[in-house]
Amino acid sequence: MQADKIVVKNLDLKIEREHILKNINCSIPEKKITVILGPSGCGKTTLLKSMNRLTDLYSKKIISGAIELNGINIYNGISDINDVRRKMGLLSQRPAPLPMSIYKNVTYGLRISGRRSKKFLKLRVEHYLKQANLWEEVKDRLNTPASSLSIGQQQRLCLARGLAVDPEIILADEPTSALDPLSSKAIEDKFVELKNHYTIILVTHALRQARRIADYIIFMYLGEIIEQGDATEFFTHPKNELTKAYLRGSFN
Repeated sequence: MQADKIVVKNLDLKIEREHILKNINCSIPEKKITVILGPSGCGKTTLLKSMNRLTDLYSKKIISGAIELNGINIYNGISDINDVRRKMGLLSQRPAPLPMSIYKNVTYGLRISGRRSKKFLKLRVEHYLKQANLWEEVKDRLNTPASSLSIGQQQRLCLARGLAVDPEIILADEPTSALDPLSSKAIEDKFVELKNHYTIILVTHALRQARRIADYIIFMYLGEIIEQGDATEFFTHPKNELTKAYLRGSFN
């Protein structure tokens, strides 16, 4: 039986007067790629942010419901937000390397958690850059600024930095939208490999990308979940008429 890593129950979110998420109920299977799919402005990114409580940064918000991570509600008023976020590496639309060297970008999270042995850090840098398929490209220039890398390389560096804090989940918010096709393929291929060790949640409105890599689909429209389920079933036998229209390209 498939284990669920995250379970969202009756999640409702209003920011000021705008109703962003409406009675969201869904499950995120463990060690699979779950794609949150839907047109722009449907609430995909907000749902993703709610999973590591980045929605706490919004002012004038009203939130209700529960998000259970490993069976524990992270909105119970007790959960340590930093601990929740440590379990989730975040990859944004545009890469955001820290203004420091490639080496220091990867070791940043390790250092602030107290792991500072030079030998340990050196081994970890190599390990995570290899995980992100970047080691061979940068191994001879680890002390150069991260800003000197191409956009595609910067995104893979951000992936390595996120993996270095040993998360259980990778949250990816349209991580290939700013990349060229080759760099996009490199990220997609890496996600397919990494799902053997991590639960991956990917936001996209790109149907082709979802078809290529998704194991599970959550389809949203206007703040609601319209349909969810196994990716193959979703694409071959959609149940909802709105889903069928979206897959036909009637709206985006």
